[in-house]
Amino acid sequence: MFGSIKEKFSDFTRALQGDVLLSEKKLDEVLQSLEIALLESDVAFDVVEKIVSKLKADLQGMKVKRRDISQVVRDSLKRSLVEIFVKSQKTLPELVKEKKSRPYVIAFVGVNGSGKTTTIAKIARLMMKRGFSCVFAASDTFRAGAIEQLQKHADRLGVKMIKHSKGADPAAVAFDAISHARAHNKDVVLIDTAGRMETNVNLMDEMKKIIRVAKPDITLFVGDALTGNAAVDQAEIFNKAINIDGVILTKADADAKGGSAISIAYVVKKPIFYLGTGQGYDDLVEFNPEWFINEILS
Repeated sequence: MFGSIKEKFSDFTRALQGDVLLSEKKLDEVLQSLEIALLESDVAFDVVEKIVSKLKADLQGMKVKRRDISQVVRDSLKRSLVEIFVKSQKTLPELVKEKKSRPYVIAFVGVNGSGKTTTIAKIARLMMKRGFSCVFAASDTFRAGAIEQLQKHADRLGVKMIKHSKGADPAAVAFDAISHARAHNKDVVLIDTAGRMETNVNLMDEMKKIIRVAKPDITLFVGDALTGNAAVDQAEIFNKAINIDGVILTKADADAKGGSAISIAYVVKKPIFYLGTGQGYDDLVEFNPEWFINEILS
């Protein structure tokens, strides 16, 4: 995982070997190399500029022993990257637990093919392992087969699913699911929404209506880590439209470069809660910025 940035960083630190004084000229040479490496790893241009500028300010004129150069640069880069991430003070199960009234409502949004429905099933599995009961709201009434796909997950997990017919009002489905959960003392409602392209105005308006009606406690954007800067653009547009509260990145196991997570965190300034690492219901890793950056740089 995240091999590209790791390899480029190694090239970067090797270029510094033998320099005791980190002069502006030398830094400009090697930072240009790092800048290209970050861009090639799907880190957005604005984010790269911030990282490189911070590194230059921290390192310029610094005198260090030859054997310490690599570690000094690594520590400075790590600090720059850590500052980009907003860290949630509580995990998702902790947020559910602290809410006094039931249910806790989670809305999932994102584009087609991001792995949103599978992610909903994974979160349900996580909640059930913590002792919480769940209800699915099949509010993707637009895509053919979406209701059936979510129903399969509901059957496998033993979760109640509230659904209407294809083409029904998705906000009404969400409302009914919340009403059912309240009446039956269920802990968590997980709302599936149509995987819409951010350019589809009608579907984006429909999503806004779901959010208005359901009033979710948290709205999570589900993005595909493999799509690079496309996921960054999508997250930014969804955030502007409905003010997302956090992010889950899928397919992080499939040799993603790592840049999407850095860029999304910078652009939306919301916490990344989880990384999807496979198709199994337990293939979900709680996101930790320090761990993530160590994975990139170690």
